[in-house]
Amino acid sequence: MWSLVFVTTLALSSAVSETVNLPSNDTWQYSFGVDYENNQFLLDGKPFRYVSGSFHYFRAPRQYWRDRLRKMRAAGLNAVSTYVEWSLHEPEPGQFNWAGDADLIEFLNIAQEEDLFVLLRPGPYICAERDLGGLPYWLLREAPDIKLRTKDAAFMKYATAYLNQVLEKVKPLLRGNGGPIIMVQIENEYGSYNACDTEYTDMLKEIIVGKVGSKALLYTTDGASASLLRCGFVPGAYATIDFGTSVNVTNSFQSMRLYQPRGPLVNSEFYPGWLTHWGETFQRVKTEAVTKTLREMLALGASVNIYMFYGGTNFGFTSGANGGVGAYSPQITSYDYDAPLTEAGDPTDKYFAIRDVIGQYLPLPNISLPTESPKGNYGPVLLEPIQKLFDSESSFVISWASSDKPRTFEHLSVNQGFVLYETDLPPPVFDPVILRATIKDRALVYVDGRLSGTLSRMDKIFTIPLENPYGRRLSLLIENQGRLNFGNEIHDFKGISNVTLSGTPLINWNMTGYALSDVSFLQDVMTIDIESGTLNNGPVFLRGRFTITGQPLDTFLDPTGWGKGVAFVNGHNLGRYWPLVGPQITLYVPAPYLRTGENELILLELEYISQTRKMKFQSVPNLG
Repeated sequence: MWSLVFVTTLALSSAVSETVNLPSNDTWQYSFGVDYENNQFLLDGKPFRYVSGSFHYFRAPRQYWRDRLRKMRAAGLNAVSTYVEWSLHEPEPGQFNWAGDADLIEFLNIAQEEDLFVLLRPGPYICAERDLGGLPYWLLREAPDIKLRTKDAAFMKYATAYLNQVLEKVKPLLRGNGGPIIMVQIENEYGSYNACDTEYTDMLKEIIVGKVGSKALLYTTDGASASLLRCGFVPGAYATIDFGTSVNVTNSFQSMRLYQPRGPLVNSEFYPGWLTHWGETFQRVKTEAVTKTLREMLALGASVNIYMFYGGTNFGFTSGANGGVGAYSPQITSYDYDAPLTEAGDPTDKYFAIRDVIGQYLPLPNISLPTESPKGNYGPVLLEPIQKLFDSESSFVISWASSDKPRTFEHLSVNQGFVLYETDLPPPVFDPVILRATIKDRALVYVDGRLSGTLSRMDKIFTIPLENPYGRRLSLLIENQGRLNFGNEIHDFKGISNVTLSGTPLINWNMTGYALSDVSFLQDVMTIDIESGTLNNGPVFLRGRFTITGQPLDTFLDPTGWGKGVAFVNGHNLGRYWPLVGPQITLYVPAPYLRTGENELILLELEYISQTRKMKFQSVPNLG
């Protein structure tokens, strides 16, 4: 079977120019491979070069998939690259989800209908600035000692089941079967992970070959250096690299040639923008730098994937974090990425400049060029408090436990959201006493139900003083701000540990886990009386209603004047807001989340209620 793969698909020998007599069956007319002698790809036997763009289906409502893909094709792209997110498709072991915004097959079908080939990146690890790099949180629960991204038996057991599910579903859409998928990636930038487990990557290759066979080209992606390619390279897969505008193009491709001496040059992630973390300046890359580097690559005959061409949004709690030992930087909700298409799908000057460059090397399609879509300016919405998070009858409680030591979110089966850790304080010996804890990731500290301060992994604040008069009950509300998505420290359990009071360990903890997957029951909850300003007695849900006449339009929610929290529109979780820290201020609200007539806005505000108690929907974004 392997010899068949070797000969038929990819024409994987330097003698590719020799005639190969293939069966007359119609399926043989479809293929994608490498002409090593002439350093080019072959699509259905003919020379081919792609200029692709990354667009992750899980970062946009499915109602917008076709719009975004058509705009990509109009820019001159002939392919789209997408990750497949394991945590989205298998939220709990064996429970697979392929519906709604998780309908991968529909996305791939639309791509083909819009005349785009597909570069599929199924992981199992994807990074993508997503929580735990797209790995499901329950891996850390099912096997706390699991060695992620290695041949570890527990990891391979679950990764094999997941990959087989994905690859079986996409099999009809492989190029060899007439579909759009021309390439399938093995793992993701594995050379950047210290494990360097080549047995693991070989095992992944065998799983993919078992499903894909000779119907698409297997490839790897790594940073443009020999040290990264050393562990990322997988024999039998085509080795490609990634880099942005700040490098020497020729030197970068020379790194690729160390492991891929023949075949077309490929940049699998060319960065026209960059990701942004809370508390830093919004990251931008100048258009001139992008077009200059793109032109240099295309002049060399390279194939290029632009990451991201459309970034979209980390709706809900899906954004991840960067960091490692002693460092932690969570990503903002927006994944605009300073990409050629904005978060709302509008073309930028960068879009048209890139199109002009592509047009010098590939034929441009006869498709109308996109324009900026109209946006809704729906004005201010008055928000009234309706329920405290700590309400004893809260429907958001999904788990409860007690133990001598604090348990992790994962142990409590809390994926994303919050856990309240509570214990009794011992009698004080000193004044003040010092509370110390290892926090993942942010803690609001309450004594006898009243706010005493904040601990923060991001700001490296792990101690606060507790002054006389002393209370009896200590409560720590821990927020998961996103698991690490890159690097060697991705085993990122959430919660608290090593909690001491002036050096004395605190024990006997009660833990309450909260999940915010459904806020619909708050529609009929009565208002309560809570003052504006700092929320000294715990987070509060607020509700407001607003009316839209006519067809709903995309809009942006501006939380200026509020503290930190999460916003929901008609039950859709827009993600985290944090205007005091920024740089992102507004949250993107897609029109499919809205409806003609009455709409509902619900907040979980953690820290501060605006004096006006209003948030406004406006027609322009503010990403700082």
